[in-house]
Amino acid sequence: MTDRSPAAAHRSHRPQRTHHWRHDLVELAALFCAVSVADALANLVVHGPSGPLMLVASAVALLVTAGFHTWWARRHSHAPPPGPTAPSDTGAPAGAEVTGSAHARTGASAADAVADPVTAGSTALWRMRTTVRDEPGSLASLCTALARHRVDILTLQTHPLPEGGTVDEFLLRAPQDLPSAELTRAVAQAGGHSTWIERADAHDLVDTPTRMLGLATRTALDAAELPLALRQLLGRCTIHSIPATTLTGRPNAAAHAPVEGVLESTTMRLRDPSGGAITVERPYLPFTPTEFARARALVELDARLGPRVPRSQDVLTLPEGNEITVRRADGSDLPAARAMHDRCSERTLGLRYHGPVADADRYLGHLLSPRFGRTLAATTASGKLVALGHLLWDGDETEVALLIEDDWQRRGIGSELLGRLISMAVEARCDSVYAVTQASNTGMVAAMRGLGLPLDYQIEEGTLVITARLDAVTAGSRPAHGQGEQRPYESPRHQN
Repeated sequence: MTDRSPAAAHRSHRPQRTHHWRHDLVELAALFCAVSVADALANLVVHGPSGPLMLVASAVALLVTAGFHTWWARRHSHAPPPGPTAPSDTGAPAGAEVTGSAHARTGASAADAVADPVTAGSTALWRMRTTVRDEPGSLASLCTALARHRVDILTLQTHPLPEGGTVDEFLLRAPQDLPSAELTRAVAQAGGHSTWIERADAHDLVDTPTRMLGLATRTALDAAELPLALRQLLGRCTIHSIPATTLTGRPNAAAHAPVEGVLESTTMRLRDPSGGAITVERPYLPFTPTEFARARALVELDARLGPRVPRSQDVLTLPEGNEITVRRADGSDLPAARAMHDRCSERTLGLRYHGPVADADRYLGHLLSPRFGRTLAATTASGKLVALGHLLWDGDETEVALLIEDDWQRRGIGSELLGRLISMAVEARCDSVYAVTQASNTGMVAAMRGLGLPLDYQIEEGTLVITARLDAVTAGSRPAHGQGEQRPYESPRHQN
């Protein structure tokens, strides 16, 4: 190999011009023509009758030409480049997310179709999924159809399917008066099928990588966050944690280990690191391999980190002067919880568990597992456990429950635990919580009323279901006591 200096290498890439005598002849002829024209103009100005007038006219013409040239350059110096060619489905990697407006993705034809942009105040956000053919131009046709209806594409994710085709997930900003049926019809005419659409909110404006990082952080800090993280990741769905064994200690047939990578349309099954399985169900929208990979990544993170709960605690002073400590509880509190059961009366255990008192201890392992919810424990200054408050994930609903030792009832512990559980439910973006008790349990009824939230009552044969709606509570705030709407008894909506 021959070594060359940088200067020599640079010169080797310059085009070599061939010198020819005809170039010199043309330049010499142009010089003689210029001299002849200049001499003719000089004689005309000096000897002609209107020489000065011609000089003034020439100066004015030059000034007008220069001004016009400056105006034209300033007006057209920032003109946008020609629109790009229409995008195709194969232009983005699998599972990629594209952000920006529809004008940047649909090319000049789609941009020309949107003549009057929609103001932000008259728009609505939509989440939409549709399946398109995995071939060049199919996504461009879909974007052009949306642009004709003045719909702006905020984000786009692609989910390749193993059997061919691509599921495209959009976050759209559409005119407020554009109905979803019209939007679905436009997508179908552009080649999309199996379309699903629902209203979106401000939380959906966060891009997918940022949302995944946030969910991973929450899962890393608290094992009880895994079901909530899966729900926020996969949208509107129902999540069930199936333990490896039943309450009687027998193997649970429904918790057999699922086959990794196999999707059952609208059902996803994952191995639970704590044993058993996690089942995710969605009524209409099939899961994609991309969603399965993201969900499995969160589960693997939970498995690597092992059991964990936040160790923060608050010391509270009761009205009578006694101090109690409120903290998160987990499986390590099982012996103390069983000891509290032994100190509770049969009536207290019966009001809490709605069944045979002898079976109460069997529920403790389930209740203290972070996989099924969050538990708060109240302990005395000596460390004795005297109360438990549970926030339980029940599919797509959320249940609250309290158990307070007889000697510590009616001291404000139940109201304190319940208020903190409601705050946790609001942070988890739960729409409502319900409590199942008996009509004779006046303490639980009074604690729910003390939340100051809108309540729904359902009663049948002594079983009372009280549902508190959380739409009036903002994240990070505690419910106000003594405020809210109280509703009379109604016919039961469901029975637990």
